[in-house]
Amino acid sequence: MVLDRRTFTTLAAASVTASAVLPDRSRAAGRPPFRAVAFDGFPVIDPRPVGARLEEMFPGMGAQLGAVWRTRQFEYSWLRTLGGQYADFWRVTEDALLFAAKAMKISLSPEQRDRLMQAHLELKAWPDVVPALVQLRSAGLRLAFLSNFTAPMLDAVIRNSGLEGLFEDHLSTDKVSAFKPDPRAYQMAVDAFGLKKEQIVFAAFAGWDVAGARWFGYPTFWVNRTNASAEELGVTPDGAGAGLHDLVAFATAP
Repeated sequence: MVLDRRTFTTLAAASVTASAVLPDRSRAAGRPPFRAVAFDGFPVIDPRPVGARLEEMFPGMGAQLGAVWRTRQFEYSWLRTLGGQYADFWRVTEDALLFAAKAMKISLSPEQRDRLMQAHLELKAWPDVVPALVQLRSAGLRLAFLSNFTAPMLDAVIRNSGLEGLFEDHLSTDKVSAFKPDPRAYQMAVDAFGLKKEQIVFAAFAGWDVAGARWFGYPTFWVNRTNASAEELGVTPDGAGAGLHDLVAFATAP
């Protein structure tokens, strides 16, 4: 549904139970109040239906095929950025799927390929997203995606989930032809919001994105929905929690 004024007001008044990790350095050290949140895609977007479709189409092999697909998807994005051979994330995702199928010796028809790609345009937000975004907006924070996803992929999620009016213009890596964790990608939020790095919270889904955002200089909150282990890259997030209610507590703390 599209949020009307009454729905927005009702959700904004709802209380959120906070369990976010707030390291001592994050707010108590006199950091200026946060004024915006830049989101990776997956703290907002629930990717599980893609895995469900894989298992439906390839029973007993879906999980393994998905793991190979995801790994190669991000490897291709990083290799293309390093090699100066940018292609958008839709193309990267399709190429990675074709590789994964060949690697597992799965005969993938054009129709099956299209069904799996189409699944990315049918994704919706996690259940906790709408009330959390409304609370962030009601607290005066500006919101935008800073994602490897293409703008049409992000538009589909907005439309499927009734998130119209909550986000500013998408900061897709297509704008700079460089995938995260390239600094050019993270710089987009500074330029778009017109704010200092320390005024923008970056909400990451993956541990590697936590590292990239921290290296760039953003206060970073890890929305660790899968209870993943931290990467061994010499940095830690400024805050972490299992969902967006934890991010709200972190970003709006006095």
